[in-house]
Amino acid sequence: MSGKKKLLTLSAASAVLVAAIAAALGPAPASASTVAAPLNGPRVSVHFDLAKGQTPENIALAPGGDAYVTFAAGRQVAKVSRDGTTRILATLPKPADGGIHTPVLGFPLTVGIVRAHDGTLYFLYATGTPDLTGVWRLRPGGKPQRIAALPANGLPNGLALDARTRMLYITDSVLGTIWRVRTTGGTPTAWSSAPELASTGFLGANGLKIHKGAVWATNLDKGTILRIPIRPDGYAGRVRTEASGLQGIDDFAFTGRGDQLLATLNGTSQVALVQPDGRHSIVLTSADGLQNPTSIAVRGDTVHVTSAAYLTAKDPNLLRVRLKR
Repeated sequence: MSGKKKLLTLSAASAVLVAAIAAALGPAPASASTVAAPLNGPRVSVHFDLAKGQTPENIALAPGGDAYVTFAAGRQVAKVSRDGTTRILATLPKPADGGIHTPVLGFPLTVGIVRAHDGTLYFLYATGTPDLTGVWRLRPGGKPQRIAALPANGLPNGLALDARTRMLYITDSVLGTIWRVRTTGGTPTAWSSAPELASTGFLGANGLKIHKGAVWATNLDKGTILRIPIRPDGYAGRVRTEASGLQGIDDFAFTGRGDQLLATLNGTSQVALVQPDGRHSIVLTSADGLQNPTSIAVRGDTVHVTSAAYLTAKDPNLLRVRLKR
């Protein structure tokens, strides 16, 4: 298939997504740069190919500076080296129906990804079909393998690894649930289905992190960041809303300063700095290169932000910016 024809196919497949995001998130604000403390020196380090479905949905970092991303529209997992070289590690099988029954979005997509200490990658695939939807594993040099099935009528989205207990936590943006399953695979259990995780019409629970003995999650529709303690018995504690008013929030990452975090605001092409008391300020905008940012990760003094360009339909990329300590 030619690049032009493939781009048209991808555009048609993601039309529902674009329309839904536009309706849910509203118009983008003015694009003046607002780079502010504690960030400086933003630069787009890698430009991806939209015609090949390289819409980076989520990111996981390796100690040496390499990054692993999921390309949602391409159904792929890729390695992005420090020099910007991008290598496709796996392309997942296309569902028999083409993915048209994927809830809300109508096309199959690879989503959350995490990396274990031994280099094993765990990631999510949503297709609307029971044979493919779920948690997948890719060992170094191996082939992708599904290790846990998730409901086909849901949309697995965010993924977090609790290395201490070897548990994977998964947000379901349609079913408003956080699932949990061991890294060895098996049958996931619904860890929390608290009302705060529910959608109000588009996508609910989204980004996910493990931090200081708790599961933290975002709710895109409600613009909130939630904290759910992991009780000593492993069950979910009471949900607490840590921040609100974050329109279109997608992913987030802690800066290393307690509960301070950075959050991507997808539709408005912004990154917000959120303080422990819930106050937030905008620290990056589209003027810095953001194109509907979907995920963010921090390692050392570098912040990595991926932009999938779902609405702008131009220049999906990886932006790096310095984090001042």
